Amino acid sequence: MNKEIRLGLRNNWKQFTLLVIVNSFVGGMVGLERSILPELAEVRFGLEAKTAIFSCIIIFGVSKAVTNYFMGAFADRYGRRRLLILGWLIALPIPFILIYAPSWSWIVFANLLLGINQGLTWSSTVVMKIDLVGKKDRGLAMGLNESAGYLAVGATAFLTGWIASEWGLIPYPFYLGIVLALLGLFFSVFLIRDTVHHVAVESAGHSGRKLKNVFWETTWKDRNLGSITQAGLVNNLNDGMIWGLLPLILSAAGFSISEIGLVAAIYPSVWGLGQLLTGKLADLLPKKGLLFWGMLLQGICLLLMIPAKDFTSYVILCAGLGIGTALVYPTFLAGIAEYSAPDQRAKSIGVFRLWRDLGYAIGALLTGILADFFGMGVSLGAIAGLTLLSSLIIKLRMQTTQESI
Repeated sequence: MNKEIRLGLRNNWKQFTLLVIVNSFVGGMVGLERSILPELAEVRFGLEAKTAIFSCIIIFGVSKAVTNYFMGAFADRYGRRRLLILGWLIALPIPFILIYAPSWSWIVFANLLLGINQGLTWSSTVVMKIDLVGKKDRGLAMGLNESAGYLAVGATAFLTGWIASEWGLIPYPFYLGIVLALLGLFFSVFLIRDTVHHVAVESAGHSGRKLKNVFWETTWKDRNLGSITQAGLVNNLNDGMIWGLLPLILSAAGFSISEIGLVAAIYPSVWGLGQLLTGKLADLLPKKGLLFWGMLLQGICLLLMIPAKDFTSYVILCAGLGIGTALVYPTFLAGIAEYSAPDQRAKSIGVFRLWRDLGYAIGALLTGILADFFGMGVSLGAIAGLTLLSSLIIKLRMQTTQESI
């Protein structure tokens, strides 16, 4: 059967396209509550928005991170497609819980399920696309994958904000989630095929060294893999902060829910569109440079948000943050794939995504504590500082060649 399997984007464009579509459904599930969570906490449940939001982000980040790790460990044993289908089955009750939740603890539980759903589905589509395209187009593949996902995050965040402003918080915004979950399950069951044979073909032609300890070398020991992993953690740390803190900052400044939805959509939308270009750049340019400049730009934009006051400033800075994130996101995954052997790839990506998505939880926890004790400006400045430090680590530690493999 392996003789019939060929790697490359052109040879596998049909399955690749289907996986891109599936990942847009995955991203849409994340955007479902992104712009309306503060309003949901305050209006429906009478809670202080900041504490309520961060409780959701923390549980989402931890559950997604742990699921990422086990997805990487189990992908070769059980198959990528089975884990993808399982992820969509777990997604089915989420919109209904959000609609009918009698207390905030049910909203938190929905975000626990959302984290598991994202860990299974997004990780599966990432690994399967890398399996299909081979070495030449990894960056492009990740750019298309992440672009579809985060454009969907932005579009859904905007749509739910608009729907909530027009027809109310419950139930209409969450009908989108029901449609997305059903479409994702349908595509995964009836149209997606597993990629295990593509891995076997690539492994047969691989002559590089294998990692002795996938967990520790991906976490930090390998200079390239470790540099990528720490940047991934910090990137999602600041993304978790933007998710939780930005709506509160905008709400305190007097912006309407539709304006908050628009600003919340700018960042992931620019991030998503930008990856259509930056994904291919990850195949052509040194990964170290893309990661350094991307993290540096993110840090600068976050710092400039501290004195920002008007709507236009937030739009520009969120767009800049999206550009910085677009530079690093496909490069993260293309780099992890490049610096690990084909038959260790799923495990290495699982470890990377474990630490990267723990950034959501760490970012939410750190942001919440600093905001409570010192104010939202100090919290924003601390996250910006960590992002700038991450860019410096890449500059000093990461190698421009593939010496680590």
